[in-house]
Parts: sequence; C-alpha cells; structure tokens
Amino acid sequence: MTVRYAAPGRVNLIGEHTDYNLGFALPIALPQRTVVTFTPDRSDAITVGSDRADGSVPIPLDTVPGDVHGWAAYVAGVVWALRQAGHPVPGGAMSITSDVEMGSGLSSSAALECAALGAIASAAGVTIDANQQARLAQRAENDYVGAPTGLLDQLASLFGEPSTALLIDFRDLTVEPVAFDPDGSGVALLLIDSRARHRHAGGDYAARRASCERAAAELGASSLREVQDRGPSVLAALTDPVDARRARHVLTENRRVLDYVAALRVSDYVEAGRILSASHASMRDDFEITTGHIDLIADTAVGAGALGARMTGGGFGGCVIALVPADRTDAVGAAVRQAVCDNGFEQPVITRTRAAAGAGTPR
Repeated sequence: MTVRYAAPGRVNLIGEHTDYNLGFALPIALPQRTVVTFTPDRSDAITVGSDRADGSVPIPLDTVPGDVHGWAAYVAGVVWALRQAGHPVPGGAMSITSDVEMGSGLSSSAALECAALGAIASAAGVTIDANQQARLAQRAENDYVGAPTGLLDQLASLFGEPSTALLIDFRDLTVEPVAFDPDGSGVALLLIDSRARHRHAGGDYAARRASCERAAAELGASSLREVQDRGPSVLAALTDPVDARRARHVLTENRRVLDYVAALRVSDYVEAGRILSASHASMRDDFEITTGHIDLIADTAVGAGALGARMTGGGFGGCVIALVPADRTDAVGAAVRQAVCDNGFEQPVITRTRAAAGAGTPR
C-alpha cells in the first residue's frame, strides 16, 4: 500500500545555536513542506528519486555511514537510524517533492528526514513518539550525513501547529506551545531569503559548537546551560576571549528567548521586534555568524520601518526574518530590494509567512 507523509521546513524566531548548549529556542513550522510518497515491496533496498535531481538512488536496507552521499544520504541516514534502533524498514520505491528551499536556512534537511521517517514508519506499521522521531532524524544527520546539528529543526518540523510558536527547552526536551499570531495585531512576519547559500558553513558550525563546549568545560560545567543562572559575568573566568564571546551569545540569547515569549504573551510586538534586533547584533558581534550581505538586509529592514529583524538559521547566509507593521510591508520590501541591488547582490525573495502545522499525512 502506498503511503504519503509530509513534513515542513521551519523558521527559528529566536534562539540561535542554543540547542546543542541545552538552552531555549522558539521556532515555528512553515507552510512549505517536503512530501514523501513510498510504495513498499519485498526488495532489500529503497530506490529514491527527487523532483530536484535527475535519476534515482538505490539505498540498501543494510546501509552504513559512508555508503550514500548527497541529498539521498538524508534518507539513507533515516533507514540506518531506524534499523539501528531495532525498527523494521521495508524496501520499496520512494519519491520526494518539496517546496522547502535548499540551503536557505529553512531546514530542508530536517523536513526530508522527518517526512521519510514518517513514511517508512507508516508503511512498516510502527508507532514512534515525536521526541524519539526527532532523535532518530537527528542521529541520521549527525552520524550518517556527518552534520553536527542539534534537535531544533526536527522538533520544530514534528511539533509545529498553526498560529503557534514552540518554546523548546533542550535540557529536558519539553515543547511548550506559545500563541504566535502577529497578523491578529496588525503585524506581518516577513521571510527574506537572501539567496546567499550556506558556504563552508559545516566547518564554521562545528567550530562554534567546539568553542561553546570548551567554554563550558573550563567553567566546570557539562553544558553552558548549567551556568545560565549565574549570568554573563561568569564568563570573566574564561581564558580565551573568543570562547568567552561565543558563550556570551548563548547565555544572552537564552535570556532573549524567554523575554520574547513574555512579549508574545501580551502581544507586544514592538518589544518582540527590539529583541529580534538584539539577537542579530549578538550573532554578528559575539558569535560572528552573519555576513555583510545579511547585515545589510536586517539593517535596511529596520531602517525602513520594521519593528526588528534578525538572521535565522545556522548562519553564513540564508534568511532574515522581520516583524513589520502590516501597512509598512511594501515599503520595507522595496527598501530591502533596492539596498541589495545597489550593493550588487542577487535579488532576495521576500514573502509574508506564518506558523503552520507540523509533520503528518498530507490532506
């Protein structure tokens, strides 16, 4: 029996590089989705094709890390992680369609992992709770593909709800829904895709993670979350100034996530916008993961009337989000396009977006 399963991309409203430090983040699931259609059979491989690639890729059910590369490695990683966890995986034919833009920081990889995992589990008649699905998808990405990502992307894709942000506490993996409906307050959430794709981001991401781990170890903690309540002043004990700046971003970003949630609870989008811009400044100055191109977009949006703007995602390219009074969306969009053009960059793609449903069987 053929099964179909869909999983969305995500935007992280705030809380960047906090997940692997066991802190807080606040993502939403996006309307854009990856849809997997899977027809199981009795073969010993899954043959997978995508609307974004020519041909198909056979994935042996006994695949191990290093067997499959490129986009199909994310599916192969799911096959491997499921089998490693003792779950049955049938062979078959799988096709993938997606409107989650690759390389834009909207987590097309997690959307693919979660959609493939859901389709395979459904075909096998296996029920796996959402937290475990997230861990399996993360293991596929970490240990098979080799990308050292945290759990934010997978949790957002699996737990998303319409008009809802997700307050994730990565210390205990709790997901708390938070009402997020800026449209109801006359505010638009603009998603500005810079069209600058992540380049060399894997090594930079790993370096930032290692820096945070060194800082925690020097402070005698297993993670930076353990020193969160002591505030940024605790970082004066660190000997490496770069590690100290990286850790300062994490500690202050965790505080900003909680402050942002407090602002949303009273629909204070002016304060929410201010916090977005403060987050961007921290990513630019302390964590050093923005680019001049991305900074230009964020600064121009605020200068043209946005309440606040920040880069979203792992960094070094991708997207900017901005909270904008609804009557200023056209002006902000025009200003950003003009500034980007004047500086010789590719025209951005600007859309008004919203929080949408998480993974499941497509309607």
